[in-house]
Amino acid sequence: MKAAVHTKYGLPGDLRIKELDTPTPKDNEVLIRVHATTVNRSDCHVLSGKPLFMRLFTGLFKPRASIIGTDFTGEIAAAGSAVQSFKVGDKIMGFGGAIGCGSHAQYFLLPESKAARAMVTMPGNLNYAQAAACLEGAVYAAIQVLGSKPQAGQKAMVYGASGAIGSAYVQFFKSYGVSVTAVCKMEQAALMRSLGAEKVIDYTKEDFTTDDERYDMIFDAVGKTSFARCKKLMKKNGIFGSSNGAINFLWLLVAPLLGGKKVVFYFSPRIKEALEFIKGLTETGNFTPVIDRIYPLDKIAEAFTYVASGQKIGNVIINMDT
Repeated sequence: MKAAVHTKYGLPGDLRIKELDTPTPKDNEVLIRVHATTVNRSDCHVLSGKPLFMRLFTGLFKPRASIIGTDFTGEIAAAGSAVQSFKVGDKIMGFGGAIGCGSHAQYFLLPESKAARAMVTMPGNLNYAQAAACLEGAVYAAIQVLGSKPQAGQKAMVYGASGAIGSAYVQFFKSYGVSVTAVCKMEQAALMRSLGAEKVIDYTKEDFTTDDERYDMIFDAVGKTSFARCKKLMKKNGIFGSSNGAINFLWLLVAPLLGGKKVVFYFSPRIKEALEFIKGLTETGNFTPVIDRIYPLDKIAEAFTYVASGQKIGNVIINMDT
């Protein structure tokens, strides 16, 4: 099988495509044939080893895992004798967590216990590439949206609305009947409106914090703003969330002491709940994953360079079948 392999930190580091033996599942494991995956911000952090605290989980001086990759769509290629939850041929999609599960390879193994928590069957109306675009970023957004319990008639602002996380936020809030303001470059205004945003603010030409609306929820999908900047835009009991917890960690602790407005960051091990939520919205036509570019596995280093540039719109897909 082919796999993207690295032995040191860097971006794209010494990432190389290598031919490796296809692994054989143990009694309690499933072998997953990957048809599509993504390169995303989580993958970039793992590949680069930055921020440095991540190395507590990935290896202090060199990577513990030579193959990374956080998400996957594909099928069960083989199953151990003790596996009961899956059978060969099942079409699945899954998210293995921010540190990764080794899905930047044509095949990889998962214990049945983890697979049961991290995978669902693919929606019948999506192909493998489309399903891959429903994973890493959308899962992060789904966890925060489910935790915030939005109500019809509320107002939400999404900062960085054109990325994988942001474009999912816009659609998830819209599915609840929430009015959405998208903050992004004006070049993406038509896309944002097609996804359900009622208002678009071009952050390159105007200060979004001067907006005259007041919001029940503000979510920063790119980790580039803060509660301090956004709090004047929030209603009395409004909530603020960011994909970069480090920026707002102090406010996460302090804001509840001040009453009213607060910072939230919902931690949830319930990945499957998020996946089922996403799957349900795709099947009803209420979530359309956004795909920017599709690369073959042989070009995965180029995909990492592009994602790290911060210019992507939606998701960058790796097609394992080309």
